[in-house]
Amino acid sequence: MQRLIAELRNSGISDENVLAAIASVDRERFVTQTFAERAWENTALPIAFGQTISQPLVVAAMTEALRVGPRMKVLEIGTGSGYQAAVLAKLARRVYSVERFKPLSKAAERLLLDLGIYNVVVDINDGSKGWPGQAPFDRIIVTAAAEERPQALIDQLAVGGILIVPVGRDPTSQVVERIVKNESGLQRDTLMPVRFVPLVAGPLPVLGQG
Repeated sequence: MQRLIAELRNSGISDENVLAAIASVDRERFVTQTFAERAWENTALPIAFGQTISQPLVVAAMTEALRVGPRMKVLEIGTGSGYQAAVLAKLARRVYSVERFKPLSKAAERLLLDLGIYNVVVDINDGSKGWPGQAPFDRIIVTAAAEERPQALIDQLAVGGILIVPVGRDPTSQVVERIVKNESGLQRDTLMPVRFVPLVAGPLPVLGQG
């Protein structure tokens, strides 16, 4: 773990709160037994339903760019293993996380509770629609690549809020965008190239309801 934190520092992650959050979350608990020995490597690893647990550097960089404060309400799209939600939970007041695959959502929920993380609320739904009933959010982070900027999520962002979202149809040309919502409009900047699974919209899979 210390080697990973050192690697994140050397890669430009400087927010001590983010580094402390990553150090305090046991990544090994979020990967399958097959990949347990690689849990603290700076690499993405596969989980169920064709999804992945993101590379720690990407988690750290996106979390740092989100600028989460301790009183904030954060929306995460794509619960996956629950790892990103666990990191966010160390920084925010409350995290709302949406996942379309029921088994992933339920497993993440159980694991987070088992780890004593009680400020994450999960929902099984179409993440592209956000979580309208809990909007507005101070911060929104998307852990899958949208084909274009997701207007539904921008609409659910509070004024002064930040949205971090990978954008791009082609996996070889995806970039993470930071969108800041001001009273005068949106301010956008590009952070880094990434490779994420696609953000899927539409009806939930029957397979994922088991």
